[in-house]
Amino acid sequence: MSLLALGMTLVFVFITMLISMWQKLGLEKEVFIGTIRSAVQLLLVGYVLQFVFQADHPLLLLVIVAIMIVVATWNAAKRGRGVRGVMVRVGAAIACTETVVMSLLLGLGIIEAAPQYMIPLSGMVIGSAMVVSGLFLNQMKREMDSARGEIEALLALGATPRQAIQDALKRSVKASMIPTIDGMKTIGLVQLPGMMTGMIVAGADPVEAVRYQILIVFSLSASAALSSILLGMLCYRLWFTPQQHLHSFK
Repeated sequence: MSLLALGMTLVFVFITMLISMWQKLGLEKEVFIGTIRSAVQLLLVGYVLQFVFQADHPLLLLVIVAIMIVVATWNAAKRGRGVRGVMVRVGAAIACTETVVMSLLLGLGIIEAAPQYMIPLSGMVIGSAMVVSGLFLNQMKREMDSARGEIEALLALGATPRQAIQDALKRSVKASMIPTIDGMKTIGLVQLPGMMTGMIVAGADPVEAVRYQILIVFSLSASAALSSILLGMLCYRLWFTPQQHLHSFK
């Protein structure tokens, strides 16, 4: 893509800002800031990845993946604001998900142990785990409000915290995975995913692009399940006091 063609894509930003002004949404400033930030961030990432790919050093790869995990953890943990200790659990769940998925991809020989494969796939896996973790925490906070009476009754009858909160955990895990599952059902029919589209636009064979996209879809489904279940196992006790009473988070 030429620089002129890239510059012409700003027309979409102008359309968004004009619609915001027309409907008096007041989003012009946010759209402008988002446009600048996304462009700068992506350009910086492009140059960083170019350097990392050329250096081909394991330490640089680990640093990039670690930064991804830290940023994803910070962003997802905001959904559990007020729940003490949730950030550590979110970080552990995302890190474990990344480790398991990448270990399988490399161990089974599905991808090569090269930065140009590992970094993009790690970004997708970590990003999926981040979104799922945020959805899980959102749903858990709603469950703690709506099912408080039910949980307290079970505790009063002698149930352990895990037994009392089990149904709320299941509902939260299911709710956090719905977008991923719905995406799997409609992929190729409603939308052509970004990676597949990018490969086709770049001139790759469509069938080869589809094979890589299938790899991504299946990997993301596993990362969604792993991250939500792990986070549920790690954080359910955070909703209880040492005396096994429910916390009152606001």
